[in-house]
Amino acid sequence: MSILLLSGSPAAPSSTGRLLDHVGDKLAALGHRRSKLQVRDLPAKALLHADFTDLAIKRAVDAVAEAEAIVVATPVYKASYTGILKAFLDLLPQDGLKDKLVLPLATGGSQSHMLALDYALRPVLQSLEARQVLTSIYATSQQLTWNDVSGLTLDQAIAWRVQDGVDALSAALNVLRQQADDVFVTQAQPVRLAR
Repeated sequence: MSILLLSGSPAAPSSTGRLLDHVGDKLAALGHRRSKLQVRDLPAKALLHADFTDLAIKRAVDAVAEAEAIVVATPVYKASYTGILKAFLDLLPQDGLKDKLVLPLATGGSQSHMLALDYALRPVLQSLEARQVLTSIYATSQQLTWNDVSGLTLDQAIAWRVQDGVDALSAALNVLRQQADDVFVTQAQPVRLAR
């Protein structure tokens, strides 16, 4: 099962990108394949004009369609998720997240913005018909410490939330995998006709 790490951060490097990579590494350690899409790397004109003839836009939309799960990450600006993430989500078809598991992540300067995930981003993800939007994870700048040598360190409280989110997504993916295997085995069984 493949997981798409979808970054809505306009900056590089960023706390959001580092948290997304951290979650991706934890999922990979559990045996899940992952790929990454940075919305900021898409051609701005094509993104803003919804130019579906642009190859980069087409590949990005296809990457979402092909993934079984999406980990979407955004910084919180002006009490909401980023405009570039909104521009990209607007390119997806109305059922663009159909049958997909989604784990939302956000970073911000203070706890006062933590509800942005639930009142701004979650409704959009649900309107795109996600199978399940898992419990959101919000981290402040103070909970994420970056060191060029040791990498990202998470405050204990947020580390537990991240681990819970990773475990929940992994378990849900494993259930989907088992269901798909059961369907395949059932379809592969020979049919015996009574005489």
